[in-house]
Amino acid sequence: MPQPGHEPAVHYTEVADQEVRSLRTRYCRLRTGAGAPVAELEVVSLRVRFGAVTVDAEGIGGVETEPGFRRRGHMGRLLRQALTGMAQRVDVAFVSDGIEGVYEKFGFVSAVPEGTLVVPVRNVERATGVDAGAAVPGVHGRSVADLPAMVRLYNAAHAQRPFTQERRVGWNRLVAGATWQPGSQVLVLPAHGALAGYAVLEGRAYGDPVRSVVADELVAEDAAAAALLLSALAGLCWQSRLSEFSVREPADSLVGRVARRMGCSEQRGFRPSGGMMAAVLNRSALVRELEPELRRRAGREQPDPDCDTALAALRRGDLVPDDAVLVRLLLGHWSSDDADAAGAAVPERYRDLCSAWFPGGGTPSLSTPYAHRLDRF
Repeated sequence: MPQPGHEPAVHYTEVADQEVRSLRTRYCRLRTGAGAPVAELEVVSLRVRFGAVTVDAEGIGGVETEPGFRRRGHMGRLLRQALTGMAQRVDVAFVSDGIEGVYEKFGFVSAVPEGTLVVPVRNVERATGVDAGAAVPGVHGRSVADLPAMVRLYNAAHAQRPFTQERRVGWNRLVAGATWQPGSQVLVLPAHGALAGYAVLEGRAYGDPVRSVVADELVAEDAAAAALLLSALAGLCWQSRLSEFSVREPADSLVGRVARRMGCSEQRGFRPSGGMMAAVLNRSALVRELEPELRRRAGREQPDPDCDTALAALRRGDLVPDDAVLVRLLLGHWSSDDADAAGAAVPERYRDLCSAWFPGGGTPSLSTPYAHRLDRF
């Protein structure tokens, strides 16, 4: 514990490549000369989608300062040093649960809304003709052997969804059971020797009354499988005398479209600060990585002089010079019209091309950006 008026010298260290719940993790720490902990954070390695192109990225989590060293600027120093190292490895950084009003100082901006679908049980019954009190054929609890198929199905379902992570072989971010905590409950739907869909339910403490049924994730290969899994959730509600359930999936996903046809409401929150955030570390390199994606959105995959000129201007920062605006546009959190409304006007000569590059999520060329709860760090 530092004495009043005396601030001990601290030094920065990194310990890399620790595997923590399927994420390669680097521990960044400040310690005193005597080795006492001052502050630490975790840097995790990710593969993040910006549409049809996936890039290497790193994310910041587990940020903490020891009580006796708080309000002395240590966390700012730690973040700056960690970001300097990150910029030597990747071109973009993420925070999955940023503190409001803090991470903006380091170049991060809120870049994805929080979204939940709320589905009435009666709507599911009417749409499917399946009594909520009846067992849904084929749906049962998962086995360990189902996890690789779950990963493949998830990657296929969200192959072009910005902000989602590309899950690698061996991924397992399911919440493990512990004392008084049952962990993640998983329902699977096999079909023809393969996996047609699955749902991961939010865990609750043992002994707590069931006040809600929440699916942290629900993925299906087709509409019929999605409807069966939604029926299974309706059945869980019926058992606990609940009238509705929640599904944490984007409204423009396959599952979202099926729920919308049944009749549901969507709860979306757009945070001005904090939450799920992103920051550009190396602008020119990131734009170059994403050129195939921008050409795809604009329908100009072949060489095109106007597109080439605009991409060069985007790399240099002559076009969309603010990196905070750029990352929101690239991820689809903002459209070019949103940027205009925020005062980041696009020059007239680039307006049509930027409208195609940055249509915003939930449009024909770009899915709504979404951060699945199981991938948050």
